[in-house]
Amino acid sequence: MLVSLSKLVSKSTSLISEQVDVLLPYLSQENSWQMRETALKCLHLLFVKEGCCSPVNMHVIKAVFSILHELELPSVMHCGALQILHKIFLLTLPNLPSFEKLEFDHLLAILENAAQSPIMSKCLAALRILTDISSKLWARKNSESFAVYSSPLPLRVISLVMAQLRSLVKQLPDPCQTSSRIFHEIKSLLKLILQLVGEHPDLGATVLGEIGSFIKYFGTPNENVLASKHIASSEVLDFEGDMYQAFRSKLLSHIHRFVATCLQILNEAGAITTNVFDKVQLLVKHLHHGRIFDCYTWTIYSLLLHSRLFGILIEHPFKQELATLEHACKMLSERDNWHSYKAGIYATNQGAWITATFIFAELMSRVQSESCYCWFKSLVQFSHSEAKLWLSPLAKQGSFLEGSVGTNELLAFLKDNFGELGQDAAGNDDVPNYRDVLVGAYKNVCSSIETLERVIISRKAFCFQRWFFSLRAKLLGAVGEILEVLDTSKQETFSIIIEVQNSALTNIKCLEKFTQFSCRLNRLAKEFNLINSSFIGMDCESLKIIARLALSCSLLAFSAGFPHFFPNLPAYKYLRTCVREHSQQSNLSSMLLQDLLGRLLHIDHEVSMDLCKLLDNGGCPTKCSHLQSGNYILKSGHEVKDILDIIRYAVSTVMHLQIETNRIQNEAIISHVTKNGVELLLEISRKWLQIPFQMPKQFFNTRPIIGSELFVYSTDSRNQSQITVSSGLHLSLNLCLQLRNASPELSLGLTKLYCVLYSRVSFQKQSHGERNNEEMESQCQPWESEEIVEMNEKLFQYVTECAKKTTSYGKRFRDDDMNDDQMVYEFVCFEPNAKGQGFSSCVLDVSHFPVGCYRVEWYSCCIDNEGSYWSVLPLNSRPVFTVQESLFV
Repeated sequence: MLVSLSKLVSKSTSLISEQVDVLLPYLSQENSWQMRETALKCLHLLFVKEGCCSPVNMHVIKAVFSILHELELPSVMHCGALQILHKIFLLTLPNLPSFEKLEFDHLLAILENAAQSPIMSKCLAALRILTDISSKLWARKNSESFAVYSSPLPLRVISLVMAQLRSLVKQLPDPCQTSSRIFHEIKSLLKLILQLVGEHPDLGATVLGEIGSFIKYFGTPNENVLASKHIASSEVLDFEGDMYQAFRSKLLSHIHRFVATCLQILNEAGAITTNVFDKVQLLVKHLHHGRIFDCYTWTIYSLLLHSRLFGILIEHPFKQELATLEHACKMLSERDNWHSYKAGIYATNQGAWITATFIFAELMSRVQSESCYCWFKSLVQFSHSEAKLWLSPLAKQGSFLEGSVGTNELLAFLKDNFGELGQDAAGNDDVPNYRDVLVGAYKNVCSSIETLERVIISRKAFCFQRWFFSLRAKLLGAVGEILEVLDTSKQETFSIIIEVQNSALTNIKCLEKFTQFSCRLNRLAKEFNLINSSFIGMDCESLKIIARLALSCSLLAFSAGFPHFFPNLPAYKYLRTCVREHSQQSNLSSMLLQDLLGRLLHIDHEVSMDLCKLLDNGGCPTKCSHLQSGNYILKSGHEVKDILDIIRYAVSTVMHLQIETNRIQNEAIISHVTKNGVELLLEISRKWLQIPFQMPKQFFNTRPIIGSELFVYSTDSRNQSQITVSSGLHLSLNLCLQLRNASPELSLGLTKLYCVLYSRVSFQKQSHGERNNEEMESQCQPWESEEIVEMNEKLFQYVTECAKKTTSYGKRFRDDDMNDDQMVYEFVCFEPNAKGQGFSSCVLDVSHFPVGCYRVEWYSCCIDNEGSYWSVLPLNSRPVFTVQESLFV
């Protein structure tokens, strides 16, 4: 009856308090434990299952706590009581005054005892309460009520969690099967520590130290364990047998992910310190000294020290890479190909390009199929070029291979692939020749694309991989061309020309080149935004890496566009005319500032304010579309620190140069701006090249891309075999947009589908054969499209206006470009069904098109139930329509 009544009362909030008062007497010791268990279940129903939000008084807390005092009661009652208390604490902790009268130290002591229970469900329930108290209540730690332990409560909770973790690993699983229960509990414990680190980043070094001690405890040989005064002979871990290898590997894999996540949390909190780095180094050292660990484990833990999070904290990066290489070499010698491949992937994620090159090159020699060989060859080509870029600044320090230790195989690999860098740098005091290295890297990336395309059966395969390679090639090519102009060997002569001859024509030509570079790099930054929004479900780390690449492109575009920040420049109007040839906008300075400022608003307030001052109107931008369409906003942290340092330098230099030019006569401004701008761009390029490059995890995701197919039909029911329209009339179309490769959950989670269709007179087909080839061709090669960035920006602007319910914004347009090639386009909205399919219609104004056949280009996007914008790449061929002679004169 109590249960039925509680179920009824749970539907009415006003009666819950009275029902709780009815249940409390049944918890007293005078009742049988069965009756008390029933009352506890009813309270569990009200507070936990139904999520009661009614105020709770101290009598309820004391009554439930009394259950925990009676150790003879069934453990299920203790777990139920702890779950109720957890819910009560979550509801009541904000109202702290109600707790002042309670002996808080007594309650914590009870929870601590429960947290040390051998029954894991009871232990976890108590630890969850203590963790939430540490997170939400410890802000009042100065209150005497909470000064219970000599160490702060969060530290005490960490100690309790680590004690349970040690206890768990003693429960060795059956050698014949992996214990999923133990690993589930281990993950739950580690999750609690991550929660504490998130709330108390200052504890990061302590946590990593505890994990290092655990690894040392876990990997210490038995004889050393017995020597410890704290561990009895019955507690000796017998993990050295091969039968427990799966358990060891899986456990250390979980801990590795925990450490990586912990470092990310500390990074976002700005808490990466020398002490944190030292703890990670010590952790890796403990692991390397453990005799029971395998080479794969050694390798991935060693790669932790390659993280960009540590930056300049790593004094000898090449020596660190050598240590990692030795572990990788041993792993490959054991013919553990799958784990070697996983380690190679992780090396690219961490930017350890020498290790990645070595692993992929060895695996390439072992594969038998042509497709696998080409895959590994493309990875080797790309990794090798990135390794050379990374090593170029180090080569200035001399021949870094001298004194290197390792196996003969390893030393031979290093000398064959990177030895010339050290030789070229020996005895050379000049800066490294980045231009030649960039040219070589650009060629290698292009070769990687060609190699990958050898095994592509469908044009839709490896879409992300080829697009990402293409973006990297474009970026390296652009910077290489900039350095070609700023060739250090010609810099002295170039400066003399500027200062002595004062050739205005030479200066203007130079500034015009920089304008072209700036437009290219700005578009490239937007294309990085586009790739970030075109792969639905991409992991957060990949989104972050690509967002950083977009930020660095925006920085380079800003630096190359320096002439446009000086309106008093005699050639200013001419340069704005040049912009129209490479961009849809003529005000390049505003476009560059808006783009860079939009990326920095959430990262660096001070630089953002300086950029606002550089804007013509002196205000902040009204919109930053790439932040919304990219679905990822960069946060401050050590990963972007190196880029931010360069941005600060670039912005401050431009502002200082603006002040200087105000004091210079007109005829001398152009030479002064050119000279100082060239020096700025050269320094920015050098600094940028020293930023480590990482491969996003998404690169190794080879699942089919989530795209869309557009099916187009003429509204003329008399002729459905082809799309025709009479000259001088508008083209009416029926449309069906269908998502492909999308999960049912994704399709159900979409709220809108949008599409933009467009055509030009220049899209005319010259022959029937060309038309057939075009119809057979798939569009899923976005890196080859010249208009994909601009049209997706138009589509995003339309979607944004629709979200604002702006009725004045049209959906049918005509645009003229510089060549008077008029483009007609229309936006279409679809209501998706459960299959990710939508139907609509549109009208294209092709009344001015001459007689002939024309293709229609299109791009689409979708909005999910969280309001995120995703670009959806086209997967089928372009529709073709025919303009016929009118039958009426």
